[in-house]
Amino acid sequence: MPEPIITKKDVEYVARLARVAVTPDEVEKIQGQLERILGYVSQLKEINTDNVPPTAHPIDVTNVWRDDVASPFPHLKDLFKNAPEMEETFYKVKKVIE
Repeated sequence: MPEPIITKKDVEYVARLARVAVTPDEVEKIQGQLERILGYVSQLKEINTDNVPPTAHPIDVTNVWRDDVASPFPHLKDLFKNAPEMEETFYKVKKVIE
């Protein structure tokens, strides 16, 4: 029988790092799932990717950015009309520090 890629001890260690309580049955289930995942990923080592450029998305995607220009809000009274209390142009709230 081949040696497992990930052991039960590895699963328990990662669960402890993540502060996740796992039962022995869950450890066995997770180990099997991770074995299959890592086995599938290891298949990628067999593929020649020398001439493949690194990508984060299968199609070209670009963000449309606008210039970030600061400007005064023209309807300041509308902005504060639902505020329960104000002081000048600031919301006034109860102190929340104990």
